[in-house]
Formats: sequence, C-alpha cells, structure tokens
Amino acid sequence: MSASQNVVVSETTRSSIIPNNNSSSQKLPPGLISISKKKLLKNIDIINGGGQRINAWVDSMRASSPTHLKSLPSSISSQQQLNSWIMQHPSALEMFEQIMEASRGKQIVMFLDYDGTLSPIVDDPDKAFMSSKMRRTVKKLAKCFPTAIVTGRCIDKVYNFVKLAELYYAGSHGMDIKGPAKGFSRHKRVKQSLLYQPANDYLPMINEVYRQLLEKTKSTPGAKVENHKFCASVHFRCVDEKKWSELVLQVRSVLKEFPTLKLTQGRKVFEIRPMIEWDKGKALEFLLETLGFGNTNNVFPVYIGDDRTDEDAFKMLRDRGEGFGILVSKFPKDTDASYSLQDPSEASLNI
Repeated sequence: MSASQNVVVSETTRSSIIPNNNSSSQKLPPGLISISKKKLLKNIDIINGGGQRINAWVDSMRASSPTHLKSLPSSISSQQQLNSWIMQHPSALEMFEQIMEASRGKQIVMFLDYDGTLSPIVDDPDKAFMSSKMRRTVKKLAKCFPTAIVTGRCIDKVYNFVKLAELYYAGSHGMDIKGPAKGFSRHKRVKQSLLYQPANDYLPMINEVYRQLLEKTKSTPGAKVENHKFCASVHFRCVDEKKWSELVLQVRSVLKEFPTLKLTQGRKVFEIRPMIEWDKGKALEFLLETLGFGNTNNVFPVYIGDDRTDEDAFKMLRDRGEGFGILVSKFPKDTDASYSLQDPSEASLNI
C-alpha cells in the first residue's frame, strides 16, 4: 500500500460528516475539532479520579474478561437470559435467507473488524493471524462487494496480517483510512487512491504517550503497549488480576498530562485516543459517502465485529435504518447489533 496515496475528500463529504470547528479556549493541535469545556473537564475527571474510580475500572476490566464469564455458574435463570438475548439477536447463519431477501436489489457493502472477527483473540496481539481459509473467503467477498477492514490496529500491522490489496482499510478506530492499492479497486465509484486521516496532527502526541506508557508499565509483568499510529493501547490480557489496580494507576498517571486524549476500554485492553468526534461509526459513514452511497436507499451495509468500539458502527447502521450489525460473541451483551455469531469460524461461514 503506497504511502503517497492521494486524499480524496470532497468538501460536501467533509461538511456532512465532520462537525464545524467551534471556538474554544482549550489548546488543540491545529486544524482539529475543538472540544467543549464540559467534555474536557469530564475527561480530566475520568483520568484523575480517586479510589472509587479505580475500583470501577477494575470491575469493568473483570467484566471484559471472557474467563470470568465462563466461570459463572450455570442456572435456569442465566439460560433463560441467554435464550432471551438470542431471540433478540438471532444467529446470522440461521437468518441468512431473510438477510439476503432484505438486501435484494441493493448494493451490499461489507465492513469487518479484525481481532475476534477475522482472527481469534490471542494472548499476544502480534500473533493474531487469520487463517488461509478466512483470507480466501474475504478475497472472494471483495470480488463481489466493496469490502473494508475497520480496526483499532494501525493499518500497516493489520495489512501485514490480511495481505489483500483490494480492500479498504480503516485503522486506528477509523482515524486512518486508505482505499485499495492502485489498480486493485474493482469498484468504479472511487476513481483515485484514497487516504484520509482526521487526527493527523495528533501523531507527535501519540508517539510521546506511547513512549511514556512503555516506560511506566514495564514494571507490570504481562502488560503490552502498542502504538497504532493515531491511538495507543495497553493490553492486560496477560497481567495478573492482582496487578490491575496498579496498571490503571500507571496508565492514568501518564494520561493526566494529556487532557485532549481519552481513555476507553475494550476486550482486555485500554484504548487511548484523541478527543475528536470520530469513531468506527464515523468511518463507515465516511466510506459510504466516498463510495457514493451517502444519500441513497439502494445500499445495504453490513458490519461484523466483536468489541465495544464496534458499537459505534452498529449504532450508526441502526440509526441510518439501512443494513445491520452482527456481533461476534458467545455471551449476551448490550448491543446495537441486529444479529449474532459465536466466533470467527462462524464469521467465515457467514461471509
């Protein structure tokens, strides 16, 4: 994928997706969306909160752990809850015929998360390889429909896993968007190469936060810090639970010096992102606009994902009233997805 790809963003597209800049006393990198004072103060409170907030973060970390969920005792009540959840979010495999009927006469556009969707969740994020079967499936999919990988990882890393030049890639939770490599696009709506990076001015800040997080967390065995270019992450999948409080303090001690970055949590991971009005849902909206489907009811977008950050995309599709989201999960979760799948192996069957 060429680093010299051109930016293809019409002024109409930009104004329909990105909020207008409003004046603010908070100093931000130039050219970026300003942050309301209320939102900034709330973010500072989250980062600098006391013992109760530490306990809340640890409780949230436990809730994101599949091992804790698996250890819960089975009961009639929990089985009833599961059955009720499945009725509300039926298997996409079992509903395949109905899904195809709903998409009839419309252009399907596929959006796929990577970790936990195209690849299994593993202890070492550098070893989250997708299977050859999954790669063949995605390759066939891209021949039929515009297809994008939407991930929290940096584009270069996920591209090294996927190795398919014909896809769109939205890395860093949608803050780094690239189109198919030159000559690989089968879809004529986008005539030039595509590159869009709404948080470009945050690069030096993210690099500095990454450096400080590496230094601060090196005393916590199992903690792994990743630089995803426009965001950073701290994985605690391999950290002893007794060290979780310590890790929260370490992460927040770094972020208190960077009030224009926000701290969120995913599956066994802390995410550090710029406080701009951009997420995976905005990335889908941008890609649909770029493909020429911004103001049409002849498109059927489908998003498959497994994590909290995918909820922004699920909600966008639900609010749009076109297409739907599919949550990959073995356990009931609050979600805006319409359907569910058990694991990545089922995802390969569905796509």
